[in-house]
Amino acid sequence: MIYPFNGKTPKIAASAFIADYVTITGDVEIGEESGVWFNSSIRGDVAPTIIGNKVNIQDNSVLHQSPGNPLILEDEVTVGHQVILHSCIIRKKALIGMGSVILDQAEIGEGAFIGAGSLVPQGKKIPPNTLAFGRPAKVVRELNEEDIKDMERITREYAEKGQYYKSLQMDDRAAK
Repeated sequence: MIYPFNGKTPKIAASAFIADYVTITGDVEIGEESGVWFNSSIRGDVAPTIIGNKVNIQDNSVLHQSPGNPLILEDEVTVGHQVILHSCIIRKKALIGMGSVILDQAEIGEGAFIGAGSLVPQGKKIPPNTLAFGRPAKVVRELNEEDIKDMERITREYAEKGQYYKSLQMDDRAAK
């Protein structure tokens, strides 16, 4: 479901895949070839949410903000299943592992990997190209070439899968 809020309607690129049972409200922008997967919620009813190109937001994730603090996801970000993102910045090509929570004014550096189940507290900065995990998340090492290739594979496969599912939606609409 797509809902306006206080005169703001979500702006979703025509090539983005929005799965069934997703809710998107208010001041939200979603870029080209991005995917928002089943049962996720993106509420732009407090501050803007800006989602770049080829971003995948996997099943059951929740994206929201605090007053005056937008939520920004740059291009080619992967957000794992059941992630909570709240008024933070996720730099391009970062991966947020399943079940993680990233809080207000935290910043995840370009190409960083947040391990599954992590908590990145308010205001914490994770450097680019590092692996961080834990509660609270701590940097444990630099990413290696294998890590980076795997993150790129996930981004690519989700963009391809999203386009496949989008074609099914279009075929279904055409059949009606």
